Amino acid sequence: MNTVNNENLFANLYPKQGGIPVEFDLPEPVNQTEYLIDGELRHWDGPMHEVTSPVCVETGAGCKRVVIGCHPQLTGKESLEALASASKAYDHGGGEWPTRSVQQRIEALADFTYRMSQKKSEIVRLLMWEIGKSYQDSEKEFDRTITYIEDTLEAMKDLDRVSSRFVIQGDIIGQIRRAPLGVVLSMGPFNYPLNETFTTLIPALLMGNAVIFKPPKFGVLLFRPLLEAFREAFPPGVVNTIYGSGAEIVSPLMASGQVDALAFIGTSRVADTIQQQHPKPHRLRSILGLDAKNPAILLPDADLDLAVRECLLGSLTFNGQRCTALKILFVHASICEAFLERFSEAVSRLKIGMPWEPGVTLTPLPEVGKPKYLEGLLQDALGQGARIVNPNGGATTETFFFPAVVYPVKASMRLYSEEQFGPIVPVVSFDDIEEPMRYIVESNYGQQVSLFGKDPDALAQLIDPLVNQVCRVNLNSQCQRSPDTFPFTGRKDSAEGTLSVSDTLRCFSIRTLVAARADPLNKAIITDITRKNKSNFLTTNFIL
Repeated sequence: MNTVNNENLFANLYPKQGGIPVEFDLPEPVNQTEYLIDGELRHWDGPMHEVTSPVCVETGAGCKRVVIGCHPQLTGKESLEALASASKAYDHGGGEWPTRSVQQRIEALADFTYRMSQKKSEIVRLLMWEIGKSYQDSEKEFDRTITYIEDTLEAMKDLDRVSSRFVIQGDIIGQIRRAPLGVVLSMGPFNYPLNETFTTLIPALLMGNAVIFKPPKFGVLLFRPLLEAFREAFPPGVVNTIYGSGAEIVSPLMASGQVDALAFIGTSRVADTIQQQHPKPHRLRSILGLDAKNPAILLPDADLDLAVRECLLGSLTFNGQRCTALKILFVHASICEAFLERFSEAVSRLKIGMPWEPGVTLTPLPEVGKPKYLEGLLQDALGQGARIVNPNGGATTETFFFPAVVYPVKASMRLYSEEQFGPIVPVVSFDDIEEPMRYIVESNYGQQVSLFGKDPDALAQLIDPLVNQVCRVNLNSQCQRSPDTFPFTGRKDSAEGTLSVSDTLRCFSIRTLVAARADPLNKAIITDITRKNKSNFLTTNFIL
């Protein structure tokens, strides 16, 4: 196995002390002592959690991870205070925020977005340092998040416009709108800590819910610059932040039975644990983005240049740390050797380095112990007859793991079914299309698949059954979430609810209506309420 460090490969990989470019360096550690509850930035004097970067520096005592700051390690007491704050702000649906007009909530979100945009450089730099994402991709994540918020505001306008009229059925007149659910617990993932967290938090707020927000394990400090913006843009208690161990601060929230909706992006195992702590599961709405083991299927007539390019992006963008990543490749036997040769060459051309370096693709991994875990997957596969195809595949040093293309992978290997969430690319050769199709049917996951081929008849025969197994079939392209206006969800253990600009608004709300018999008295009442703008719900105002 190629796990022995390659001196040429890793030469001068990590900077020496004082060798970090000043424009990307952190002026000083970010020692966060604040947390937001009930509209107050409270000071924490208790235990702190040290935050280290996947970026290491060469010192006289060896290579060490850079300490970039710390954040509060709150307890169940503070967690329940956040819950009390959110519950008070929601006030059984009678609070200031849930009873505001849609236009007023849109204006508050627009104000927050402006405040957030002023913090771009600070957030992008922290994003890069905390999770090792390249500076360029960190900027893209920030920009995409701003665009997502703006698109969500427009989708909210469209949704409200449809609801701004009355429906008359028989002798009943009614107005159907969407109302908030209550208190939402929002938890995002470390790989897209800003963007994917906001894909649930922003729609939840916009629909009138009060939110308790727990940042992911990696990617905490980057939210510090936004605490002031949350406080200024929203009424007290509408946004509350908690920090610390999930077992310590999430368990009391769920056990209280007062959380109405769970927005969680992570593993199905953790989601199950959280959900099972709620004493009234039928009162809990869950919006979940979970595991995936997305396959690619390369048919005999696949365009190899195209397939190599898309599979490279699909499997190794951000070191393969994406739920939408291609995590196993099924390649027809007639083209397998040619594909492996070209794919391995493409992997070897990827630039490795620190996140701030121009054109860098492969960067250090944020999870402590991740290289060791990946080595375990490789050892299991090699012990059962697989080989590492590409030069330097599986080479490690400190927080870095060079991608390994593994072939031939078979069903008994962990790589066949286990989601590696890292830079290992398992390749399976097949003669009969039933093999990859059976894999998808028997898989615990059902998010996406990528098909590579040219024959419309062959592709059509695969599309029809596959759309009933996964929720997105990508033709001659990698699996991905974008554009955010497209539905993003999964079957089986991959998701619950749909995350997209318009669908998520519906996930965090429920259809409700005001109805009355269409007699003269009720018509007069409704006319008086709507013409004089006495209600924010029962209204015919049209948002332009």
